[in-house]
Amino acid sequence: MTTKSIVDLCLSLFVFVALFAKANGQDAQALVEAAVSYYRGEASISTVDMTIHRPNWERVITIKAWTKGQKDSIFIILAPPKDNGNGTLKRGREMWTYNPKVNRVIKLPPSMMSQAWMGSDFSNNDLAKSDSVIEDYTHTITGTEIHDGKKVYVIKSMPKPEAPVVWGMQKLKIREDHILLSQEFYDEDLKLVKAMTGQQIQMLGGKLFPKVWKMQKSDVKDEYTLLDYKELMFKQDLPDSLFTLSSLKNPRR
Repeated sequence: MTTKSIVDLCLSLFVFVALFAKANGQDAQALVEAAVSYYRGEASISTVDMTIHRPNWERVITIKAWTKGQKDSIFIILAPPKDNGNGTLKRGREMWTYNPKVNRVIKLPPSMMSQAWMGSDFSNNDLAKSDSVIEDYTHTITGTEIHDGKKVYVIKSMPKPEAPVVWGMQKLKIREDHILLSQEFYDEDLKLVKAMTGQQIQMLGGKLFPKVWKMQKSDVKDEYTLLDYKELMFKQDLPDSLFTLSSLKNPRR
């Protein structure tokens, strides 16, 4: 083989690898976008029981939630009675909380988005299912698995340079029908911090959906939080007036 032939072969292989990597990245990005869109829908209304489990106690909170697109959400606590009326509003990357006992709305700074919501293992941002994973990360398919006879894509998500995120990496498992099965969160040293898994996939809101989500930190065995969907309806749209501070203080029931 001549030197020219070797050079041509190397160039061809380089172009092939580059095109493959680009196609893989595009496919992974499309999968993540489809999974988030599938989970959120155009809009949704749900009632969820949140169980916060600790070694010596357990607490259940009932939440009514409305979402619109990938950015807007409002959550109102229905039970227990002492927390009834407490609410959280998220619009874009801004978030507010409301406490009816003191009739006060507080805007949360970005630094508090990663803090625990109502003492659970879900952060403020987790609960709102922010579109950050779409906008702030670069995705790569690293493997495939099989779940209930369907292909599952294993995706590594690395933060983009200068992205305003707290996670050094995320790992997602997304079924070929766009159902998110798990989401792992890693710190800056790429050490696993916590993981969310979807369980009990069944028909909810007219489509297959995990009825239960479990969030658990990696360094504890008997501490976790469950989100158990009691009702779920997907809508074509919800009015913008629903996602306002006025609605946060006087919510629909």
